[in-house]
Amino acid sequence: MTENLTIISERVDDIPLLLAHMQRMDLPMLLSCYFPSHGNRQGLSFGWTVTIWLAHILSQADHRMNQVQPWAERQLRTLRGCTDQDVLVLDLTDDRLAAALRTLSDDTCWANFERRLTGTLLRVYDLRPSRVRLDSTTASGYWEVSDDGLFQFGHSKDHRPDLPQVKVMLATLDPLGLPLATDVLAGARADDPLYLPAIARVRASLQQRGLLYIGDCKMAALETRAGVQAGGDFYLCPLSAVQVPAALLDHYLQAARASGQPIVVERPRADGALEPIAEGYEHSEHLTAVVDTWPQAWVERRLLVRSLAQARTAETALRARLARAQAALSDLSVARRGKARLADVATAQQQVEAILARFAVAEVLRVQVTEQVQQRPVRAYRTRPAFVRESRQITISQAVDSTALSAAIARLGWRVYATNQSAEQVSLAQAVLAYREEYLIERSLGRLKGQPLSLRPMYVERDDHATGLIRLLTIALRVLTLLEFVVRRRLAHEGESVAGLYAGNPKRATTQPTAERLLQAFRDITLSIIEEPNQKRRHMTALSPLQQRILALLEFPPTIYTKLCADSCQPP
Repeated sequence: MTENLTIISERVDDIPLLLAHMQRMDLPMLLSCYFPSHGNRQGLSFGWTVTIWLAHILSQADHRMNQVQPWAERQLRTLRGCTDQDVLVLDLTDDRLAAALRTLSDDTCWANFERRLTGTLLRVYDLRPSRVRLDSTTASGYWEVSDDGLFQFGHSKDHRPDLPQVKVMLATLDPLGLPLATDVLAGARADDPLYLPAIARVRASLQQRGLLYIGDCKMAALETRAGVQAGGDFYLCPLSAVQVPAALLDHYLQAARASGQPIVVERPRADGALEPIAEGYEHSEHLTAVVDTWPQAWVERRLLVRSLAQARTAETALRARLARAQAALSDLSVARRGKARLADVATAQQQVEAILARFAVAEVLRVQVTEQVQQRPVRAYRTRPAFVRESRQITISQAVDSTALSAAIARLGWRVYATNQSAEQVSLAQAVLAYREEYLIERSLGRLKGQPLSLRPMYVERDDHATGLIRLLTIALRVLTLLEFVVRRRLAHEGESVAGLYAGNPKRATTQPTAERLLQAFRDITLSIIEEPNQKRRHMTALSPLQQRILALLEFPPTIYTKLCADSCQPP
């Protein structure tokens, strides 16, 4: 007698881990609560629809809507077992996901949801806000530009000024880079006016003042600094060359050097030794501004900081430019076949000035153009009378002004930072180290635009779909950030490391694993379902020691995986 067997295999991978992690963040509940669905909606709730889509994005590194339904069909039993929901393939169609993006594009609902989500994450993960970083980025694509649409031409950070773009403003919490506020704006918007609205959204989410907001020079507009001061918060940002021109910087440096020795900024190296990275001085300015018709007056600390590495690099570049300029000037007066001779002093002077401007060394290289006239008698020949022939010789002499060169080198590597926080709260050295951690928000933006969230390329064309998609991906960014933070914090608390995350080097250990490598460690976990006439058996790939270790660091029990086999050997 032959029995009919049906064998079904599903790739489980990191899906149970991601769904458990998002449930700990209360994402399904908060999404359903703050984005109310239509009264006639049937099937999976809005919160679970978006949560499962997020699991697909993070597991597959693909946000395309048309890929979710086939993926869900291949993992249907896994999704049902992990969510305890009656997930159907039709719950994750393109139309359902497009409707979810339209729902997420609602500004009022998003603001309320983001504020509540931030409060929940701060409480669940015991986070203590003190520093917030702000920055913006752009995503370009082949979209159609409309007069009042989201996709517009503007200054491209992707170096594609020929393509329309959308702008994203992000505020993140130090040190984990957790997004706190997200603004999706038209690509033609300037960055300067975007900081105060983002700061206002952070204040509404955290309900806390006295935070330090850190940004680049686009945050340094006086209106922005005054707005932060008026709100009872602090700022730290570099001032641009327009705000502190070279003459003013020279004045600052002259007064600072006369006051004493600079403050040395040191940073610990991997071996524990301290490495000097910068030096600096302080200067105070009294500022006044008007914020919402109310006058504001405060004292701003201006930190004159010289990066030692940048100064060395700039000096090397200056000396290289100087050498190339000297070679080019020497070649001007050299005669060779096919090369036009210098006609007169004016022509030679123009070419000299062009070379000095091209290599930016006019300040340190002194050049003099002279003309010598030589007369040579020519004797008579046959019918030609004797005459005097004049020849003109253009001479270009050059010399390096050592005093000017020393002064130029002394100005290299300096930058002025502004803050309204007192020296007792943040010293010059602490301010320099805090700003040098700007990579934290740049890393978040890199994840958003690259792997695994892959904002570029963006396949949607409607403004509301684009807004909803960007907001969806910032939720995914929160998932990644918190997963990574929990593991790193636990490893630091235990004073241990984790090994086995690097392909080809299984013994390599790290105390700073990335979320991407942690999720990669759960690849190739398979659930097999064997259906017989009288029973159903399930078998799943056994969790490796590394996978069990990661689950323990995240404080998840192995049952988030093993429960998928809990009904093994039960009647079908």
